[in-house]
Amino acid sequence: MPSPFLPRFVDLPGEIPVFPLAGAIVMPGIQLPLNIFEPRYLNLIQDALGSDHLVGMIQPLTGQEEVEVPLLHKIGCAGRITSYSETNDGRVVIVLTGVCRFELQRELEERHGYRRVQAGWDRFAQDFLTEQEGIVNRERFLASLRNYVRPRGVEIPWDDLKAMADLDLVNLLTAHLPLAPEDKQALIETNTLTARAELMRGLMDMASASSVEGVEQRH
Repeated sequence: MPSPFLPRFVDLPGEIPVFPLAGAIVMPGIQLPLNIFEPRYLNLIQDALGSDHLVGMIQPLTGQEEVEVPLLHKIGCAGRITSYSETNDGRVVIVLTGVCRFELQRELEERHGYRRVQAGWDRFAQDFLTEQEGIVNRERFLASLRNYVRPRGVEIPWDDLKAMADLDLVNLLTAHLPLAPEDKQALIETNTLTARAELMRGLMDMASASSVEGVEQRH
């Protein structure tokens, strides 16, 4: 049953604040913990808490990570602040729960130091569907996952994973596997669950083959 706090698709706002961060993405239904300490992002969180609790996670373009105002990818995902706590040293620790992906239509004037965008949601309306066509061959997909995580020392709760629905499984791995930022971006931009699962399996298989050869190849 959907959370009663989750906004309806028709109620998603036309403008959202964004947190540009390479390698950090959220996906619908998946949680992302964040440690906030920069004044502009503390402002963002306070403003979001005073309105609809929505924050857009979006990655800078490759090579822009150290630029003060980096160019951004066109696709991100909005999350809702579902947990918030303050620390004694002036930080806040939040958890974002993914709601829906969005398309950056244009950037708006900054507010209190943080960036804002006009967001288009229609392309990703299916993010509100709890049942979608799933992984073509789940056992093959899990075999690729095992081969990928084994040499990287990534701990996987296999029993929990096996019990997860395809949608939750693929979205969880999209957000939390140690994939390169450009690979994560390719996954977040892939609309359907089936296509995203196939792309993820291909990325894992390429990475596993590179590990066997002793060289991490980028494509």
